[in-house]
Amino acid sequence: MSPAGRIRGKLRWSNLYSFACFRPTVLESEGLHPLGGPGFSRVIYCNQPRVHQRKPLKYPTNYISTTKYNIITFLPKAIFEQFRRVANLYFLMAAILSLTPVAPFSAVSMIAPLAFVVGLSMAKEALEDWRRFMQDMKVNSRKIRLHKGNGTFGYKPWQKVRVGDIVKVEKDQFFPADLLLLSSSYEDGICYVETMNLDGETNLKVKRSLEVTLPLEEDAAFKDFTGIIRCEDPNPNLYTFVGNLEYDRQVYALDPSQILLRDSKLRNTAYVYGVVVFTGHDSKVMQNSTRSPSKRSRIERKMDYIIYFLFTLLVLISLISSIGFAVKTKYDMPNAWYLQPKNTTNLYDPSRPALSGIFHLVTALILYGYLIPISLYVSIEVVKVLQAMFINQDLHMYDEESGNPALARTSNLNEELGQVDTILSDKTGTLTCNQMDFLKCSIAGVSYGMRSSEVEIAAAKQMASDLDGENSEISGMPMHNSRIEDPWDNSGVGFAGSEIELETVVTSNDENEPKPMIKGFSFEDSRLMNGNWLKEPNTDIILLFFRILAICHTAIPEPNEETGSFNYEAESPDEGAFLLAAREFGFEFCRRTQMSVFIRERYSSGSPIEREFKVLNLLEFNSKRKRMSVIVKDEDGQILLLCKGADSIIFDRLAKNGRMFEEHTSRHLNEYGESGLRTLALAYKKLEEPEYTAWNSEFLKAKTTIGSDRDAMLERVSDMMEKDLILVGATAVEDKLQKGVPQCIDKLAQAGLKIWVLTGDKMETAINIGYACSLLRQGMKQISITTMNTDLLAQDAKKAVKENVLMQVTNASQMINLEKDPHAAFALVIDGKTLAYALEDDMKHLFLSLAVTCASVICCRVSPKQKALVTRLVKEGTGKTTLAIGDGANDVGMIQEADIGVGISGVEGMQAVMASDFAIAQFRFLERLLVVHGHWCYKRIAQMICYFFYKNIAFGLTLFYFEAYTGFSGQSVYDDWYMLLFNVLLTSLPVITLGVFEQDVSSEVCLQFPALYQQGPRNLFFDWYRIFGWMANGLYSSLIIFFLNINIFYDQAFRAGGQTSDMASVGATMFTCIIWAVNCQIALTMSHFTWIQHLFVWGSICTWYIFLVLYGLVSPIYSGNAFRILVEALAPAPIYWSVTLLVTIACNLPYLAHISFQRSFNPMDHHVIQEIKYYKKDVEDKHMWTRERSKARQETKIGFTARVDAKIRHLKGKLHKKYSSLGVQNVNTTS
Repeated sequence: MSPAGRIRGKLRWSNLYSFACFRPTVLESEGLHPLGGPGFSRVIYCNQPRVHQRKPLKYPTNYISTTKYNIITFLPKAIFEQFRRVANLYFLMAAILSLTPVAPFSAVSMIAPLAFVVGLSMAKEALEDWRRFMQDMKVNSRKIRLHKGNGTFGYKPWQKVRVGDIVKVEKDQFFPADLLLLSSSYEDGICYVETMNLDGETNLKVKRSLEVTLPLEEDAAFKDFTGIIRCEDPNPNLYTFVGNLEYDRQVYALDPSQILLRDSKLRNTAYVYGVVVFTGHDSKVMQNSTRSPSKRSRIERKMDYIIYFLFTLLVLISLISSIGFAVKTKYDMPNAWYLQPKNTTNLYDPSRPALSGIFHLVTALILYGYLIPISLYVSIEVVKVLQAMFINQDLHMYDEESGNPALARTSNLNEELGQVDTILSDKTGTLTCNQMDFLKCSIAGVSYGMRSSEVEIAAAKQMASDLDGENSEISGMPMHNSRIEDPWDNSGVGFAGSEIELETVVTSNDENEPKPMIKGFSFEDSRLMNGNWLKEPNTDIILLFFRILAICHTAIPEPNEETGSFNYEAESPDEGAFLLAAREFGFEFCRRTQMSVFIRERYSSGSPIEREFKVLNLLEFNSKRKRMSVIVKDEDGQILLLCKGADSIIFDRLAKNGRMFEEHTSRHLNEYGESGLRTLALAYKKLEEPEYTAWNSEFLKAKTTIGSDRDAMLERVSDMMEKDLILVGATAVEDKLQKGVPQCIDKLAQAGLKIWVLTGDKMETAINIGYACSLLRQGMKQISITTMNTDLLAQDAKKAVKENVLMQVTNASQMINLEKDPHAAFALVIDGKTLAYALEDDMKHLFLSLAVTCASVICCRVSPKQKALVTRLVKEGTGKTTLAIGDGANDVGMIQEADIGVGISGVEGMQAVMASDFAIAQFRFLERLLVVHGHWCYKRIAQMICYFFYKNIAFGLTLFYFEAYTGFSGQSVYDDWYMLLFNVLLTSLPVITLGVFEQDVSSEVCLQFPALYQQGPRNLFFDWYRIFGWMANGLYSSLIIFFLNINIFYDQAFRAGGQTSDMASVGATMFTCIIWAVNCQIALTMSHFTWIQHLFVWGSICTWYIFLVLYGLVSPIYSGNAFRILVEALAPAPIYWSVTLLVTIACNLPYLAHISFQRSFNPMDHHVIQEIKYYKKDVEDKHMWTRERSKARQETKIGFTARVDAKIRHLKGKLHKKYSSLGVQNVNTTS
């Protein structure tokens, strides 16, 4: 036992592993890397971290930051962000000019609103970035054991780790930086690493240390340890590493198998020692990430163009005003003796009218500034923050298991959620929860397992509901009018008959034997449980099947004191599920030694017995071999090869006499695959002693070979053994999808969204998951693009491979273009190596055009950088909104690159969440985030902005008309307080309620009618037609308000004594008309009213009258001409009330007519639904409601709906064929 109290693992796995753990017994001098040139200049002094903090090395610390700002950059960057908005830039110029004499308003009235708006927005940015900073601190503050000196280790936070430090990482901890493995708790220095955070793979990777560092097995051994590492410079490539270790006067070559990457996790190993190679932003995972970008929504970017348009309009009317003023100054002012034209300033100089006109241009630009609403941005900020609060507090997106709610980490992109066109999703941890369940098996040609997969259950439910609608179509077929009496019964094939039956769902045949669910084992079939398999035919085959499950693996059993059973530390979740299944069937793997495995068998010999199987060789699984074999000797001395692997690989290796069950097993495998299950075939082979001995000598010779031919020799010798197998059966495990994933994908597909899967996992796994969540289905044509093997030289090989990939892409595009079947669906599957060629500049657009014509796209074995590049290609190539969703550090790049990044706040770290714009606990919540909140936020913001421009045009243009009416004098018809309160108080709260509470339909209806979502991607509520329509409405309202008031008040008696009205009365009346018109307009715009909307809309109108009364009570020194204006002048005059009513009706009549016409003759989807709900037809006429729901989905070729539609088309085809054949038989019989 070491002083640290650890017991070293006695299993020397390197003796068993054939491919992964080779360590030559002599120094590979040929393999040393010539380092020191460009890209290979890094020098690390082991156990001397302080050396690296000084020049010339000066390596970065291990502190990481994902924030947009820091203390120094916040002010300049945040100010830049604010003044990227053209409206803010305009108001900054206006605020500067307000300090000059030309300003029509005081400087405070211009500077204060701008400072308030910009300050509020910056405060919001600071708050959101502070949250990112706090999440960064959580990671930076994680503890790790670090060598302090003199052979003692102590805990320090991650951010204190330095290059050259010796760290001790314990089981289930994350690696704090990129490390060189020195030794582990196993004698031969191997360890198991989970890289799911980096590449999405769930299989554990085997890492090994150099032989020379194995003695460094305890804390005290590092007291005098020194060494020098010379290696590559920081780079983003996760799968390569080039370096040498100088230790004990020798030089040793390093490769990726000795490197432990930051954010991967130590598994199945008590502890490891490592030396830090790359820290912080130099680490490979951080090299794969990019800085947090500043994202702006499409609506916000489009707002800039509207501001440009309004600014152009502002300059135009200001020019008209200044020209008019110059003309008036030159020709009329000399005759206006009361203005003293000879005693004036440059602002009013008849001798220099051009100069006066220029000064007046500046005045006009500030005066008409109400055309550009400064309060728009701050109102949008307030609305977005409130929308984000509602997202955060939505209980339907709260995950009870983890306690995580949805989190809008930035509110800038709320409306972008309603315009998504393409979703790019990670697989592991995002679509799946990385839990395998043993569900079914086929043994000796007999299928066992009664429980249905999630895919089968959901598809059957969907079909059951959809068939209600389809029955009406089927009932209209000629068969019901024929004279044959129910031919379906005669043939024994009803609608749910065996020949054309729907996917049936059986939960259990053992209703009388309820038993608790076991995590990882969902198998139910009494024929195999509790030893009942002994009553089945082919008992010897079943026994062999169970033994293969219990023996053919690399797992380690760990006693569980609570249950008295064992937990298994397996390399993959599949292996864990097989061992659990074997245990439940009565074959419990209970112990492993260096050369043997021990199985506790409950039923095979009548009483429980522990059997020993000696492990002679282990040919482990890898993505190239797609199989795993173990050669064992049982207690009777019989040598057996037990093999499991992909069915295509195993079937090719079967002996002629080993294919007895091939036909039935193949059919079962197809059924399992269609049910979304992951399948493996199991086979065995009996070996004679001489045959094994001869093969083993060849195998040992290949295993100890040094050089590039070693792997090829091993593969060849393994192939010699792994042939002439006898098929035993097949397994089917369910890669547990996260709860609700298939339903969510189906709903998103019905909403018209395209879904791409980008995963670091291998192709077979990704395809299985594609089937599981209905991104792929039977009948879909798969286009698989891969690189070819070539023996050409490197330069020629690359060119040949690229040409081959180009040819595959071109041929696939032509195939799709020539396809005649309108229901044909294509799926594109491509791996990372091929993708590297497809993403090159001369091919990427061709690849994209192919990908967008496919219903599903699955990219496998992709690096984090490739995920980001694919996301950028889709975003820039299609010009449409992209959303990336993932849960690991390997997803950060694509999350930051996409228009919207969504992080899954799961169990595997928080890197994705820290880089995201929105965080949810499970993938299924994406459905509600987009289809409900996205739809609402898009429409709310779009309607709010359009209305904002409408009301400001309606108000601002009346100032221009009046100025023209008064000789372009710069005179305002309104009191200064009226104008200040217009946007701040009198019209701001209703528009905020529109942006926060408006609902065209309820959340339940949004989910029932997913096609409503397409209003966002098609931009129906914020296209130029609608924007200019609202502006035209504002222009019309301004004309009505001004000219009706002026013409009515011009020569009409206003007071009881017959006097006409003065400017103050006309201005107050016009302002009253504006308040009524714009507030009634927003009331007509709203579809959903609560007491809050009523309070703010009608309350705003009441506030205007209250303000007039209170303002009128203030001393005339302050209120001026508005002193007691309502009480004494306006209220007693009937014309004031009648004009207000007339103008309000005249302003809103065209809009009322427009929406009435639209709802009657050209209704939008939500209009139809609103009418159905209003007349309660959804309750009274369920059939109509169901029919409308079935219509309200986008035509899609992925998801359960597409799967069901394809199945129903298949059923109809069979029914027609059946009917045709029966009709022919009937005619022949009659004749």
